[in-house]
Parts: sequence; C-alpha cells; structure tokens
Amino acid sequence: MDGTTVTRTPKKAALASFMGSAVEYYDFFVFGSAAALIFPTVFFPDAGNAALVMSFATFAFAYVARPFGAVILGHFGDRIGRQKVLMFTLVLMGAATFLIGCLPSYDAIGWVAPALLVLCRLLQGLSAAGEQAGASSLTLEHAPDDRRSFFTSWTLTGTQGGQILAALVFIPVVALPDDIKYSYGWRIPFWFSALVVVVAYFIRRSLHETPEFEEAKANNEIVKLPLGVLMRDHWKDVLRVICCAFIAAVSTVFGNLAIAYGVLVGLNESITLWLVVAANAVALFTQPMFGMLADRIGRKPVFIYGALSSAVLMPFYLLSMSQDNELLTFALAIATFSFGYAAANAVWPSFYGEMFSTRVRFSGMAIGTQLGFLMAGFAPSIVTGLGGVQEGGWVVTAGFTAVIALIAAISASTARETKDVPTAALGLTTRRAQRVEAATA
Repeated sequence: MDGTTVTRTPKKAALASFMGSAVEYYDFFVFGSAAALIFPTVFFPDAGNAALVMSFATFAFAYVARPFGAVILGHFGDRIGRQKVLMFTLVLMGAATFLIGCLPSYDAIGWVAPALLVLCRLLQGLSAAGEQAGASSLTLEHAPDDRRSFFTSWTLTGTQGGQILAALVFIPVVALPDDIKYSYGWRIPFWFSALVVVVAYFIRRSLHETPEFEEAKANNEIVKLPLGVLMRDHWKDVLRVICCAFIAAVSTVFGNLAIAYGVLVGLNESITLWLVVAANAVALFTQPMFGMLADRIGRKPVFIYGALSSAVLMPFYLLSMSQDNELLTFALAIATFSFGYAAANAVWPSFYGEMFSTRVRFSGMAIGTQLGFLMAGFAPSIVTGLGGVQEGGWVVTAGFTAVIALIAAISASTARETKDVPTAALGLTTRRAQRVEAATA
C-alpha cells in the first residue's frame, strides 16, 4: 500500500450503515404506507381500485429513477469513495421526503399535485439507488474476511428499523378522524424525517473511507470509467444480481400489497401496520443470525432458503387475513418475513458485493440491484391490476411471489460461493485471485 495504513472499523461501519439505512428507508417506507392508505384519497380524483393503482404507480416511479441513480452514484462511489456518496444520498432523501409533506392536494391544484408527488418520489429513488449498495460496500470492505456476511447484514437490518419506525408513526395517523388525517395528519411523518436525517448525518460523517478503497487509490487502481470495466469483466455477475434482486419484491408484497389486501378482507388498518411492525421487529434479530449462518455455511444456501421459503409461506399468510384469527395472522407474518424472506435479505449485501472487485463494487451492486428492484417497485401496481387486491386476490399475489422467488433462487444457484475468498481477491480473475490468496495466506 505504499506505506499507507488504514484501520478497519467494522463495528463503526455497521452502525453507520444501520443508521443511514434506517433513516433512508424510514423515508422510503413512509411513502409506501401512504401510497396504500392515504394518497388514493389525497392526490387522485377517482375512487376505488383505479385510485389505488395510480397511487401504487407513484410508488413505482422511484424504482424507475433508481437505475439512473445507480449509474451516476455508482460511478462516483467507485471514483471518489463510498463515504462521500453516502452523505449525499442521506441529505437528498431527507429533503425529498420533507417536501412531500408540504405538497398541496388534488383538490387544491388538480393534476399538478400528483405530478409534484412523482417528482419528489423520483428524487427519493435517486437517493435510494446508492444507499444500500454504498453502505454494503463500505461495511464489507471494513469487515474481517470471516465475518463479512454478519457485518453487512446490519445494512439491511437498518432498513427493517426504518420500516418499523415508519409503521409506528403511521399507526396513530390512520386512527385520526378523516378530516384531520387527510388534511394535515398524514404530513407529520414526512416532516418528522428532517429530525432523523440530522441524527444520522452526524453519525455517518465521522466514518472513514474503507481500507480497500484507500489501498486501491494509493496504488493508482481507481478506474476512470467504472461502468466500462464492469460491463467488460463482470457482465455475467450484473445479470445474476439483477435476477437475484427480484426477491426484493417479497418486501413490497408484504409491506404494501398485503396491507391493502388485509383492509379489503376486513382487518383494521392499524392491525395491518402492526403486522409490519411485528415482522420487522423480529427480523432485527433474525437477520444478523442469518448473516452469521452464512459466514459458516455459505451465502448461497441461506439466500436460496430465504427465497423458496418466502414462496411457500406467502399464501398461508394472505389466507390467514380472512380467517378472523389475528394471532394466527401475526404468527404467519413473522414466519413469512422474519424467518423466510429475512434470510435472503440479510445475506444479499455480502452475496452480491463479493461478486465484484473493489474497483467496481459500488457500481456493480448499485446497477445490478436497482435494475432487479424494478420488479419490487412495480409489484404493487402489477398485482393490483391483475386483481390481487380483490376478493380471492391472494391467489394472484401468492403466484406472483412464487415466480419471482423461483427466479431469484435459480439465479443464486449459478453463483460462485465466496465465503472463504479473502476480501482482496473478491471479483478477480482466477489467476489473480490465486496470487492474492497465496500472498494473504
């Protein structure tokens, strides 16, 4: 490293990633909850299913922006460093979310209102495009070789914390009288984001750049055009990540579609939000455990288990919502999300990140995941349009979940297992990796 010494701080990196992700995905999931429960009334003139479809479409617009944000933020993340880009994404997400809370309704300014909503949502998408890839890259490169999956799992555990906070904030909102709820009550969770952004900003700004990136910089290994190197050397891995990332649609099915479906079949709005809180709260504990398991037995078996178990458990969860047995519904919500999907969710930051070298890791993760996440973004609109939020719609939703989970599992099965590969050798050609492994043995 030409005399350059950089200290690894895995715990600090994991904490900063957890807090940053929690803030970013508080903002992101607040929008998702509002899209299911508030926006059809506030921003659209039509009643019923048409308004819900349009509302879910605004949710999806962020996922359209994310691939473009991935290219831009991935480029700078691999050029100037992970930490600087992560500071930018944090501020951008907070500003966009606060502005949503200030928007006038459709009754006030007509179609300009949903247009402004879409614009703010696009800014949220640009921010989110770099957040998880950057935080995962940063934590992975700070972590010791034998605990990468555990430490990087905290990035996604932060997203669960954000979703818990978003749901908890919305529970009292949906309990308000309609005249308050649909006028200013729904705005409070969006304004509240300004406070949590400030807290996360001060935590994240004290974190140093990663040792791997600093070493590449000291050795003049930073590439001018990361995208070009990525497409030349890692295009197969990008495609693999895209297909594996379809599994994220399980989260939007669980956190958005299931809320709308539950209300349809008679569950109280507050109960549907408490289901999200309970499942994500348990996932705060199960995801690090799945991360530790992946450090012992490998990334692939844990990820594949998470994908397939999501497909198997989802129909039982949806069916339970109409059985007038809230205890059963809570148990199946926790089983589906916390002990099923959580396995894949915990492992993908290390699983995807270890497919790429340091020179293009941020770009590879960002572009691959954000293209794959398009499926997650459009899942609510697609499934709602197909009748998933109607009587008997659980069949459509469960079938959709099974298809995307199977695609993710098959794609994961084609990947190389990397749990025993030193960080410095990740993503390299076989010959170069062997030289690095020999030097670090």
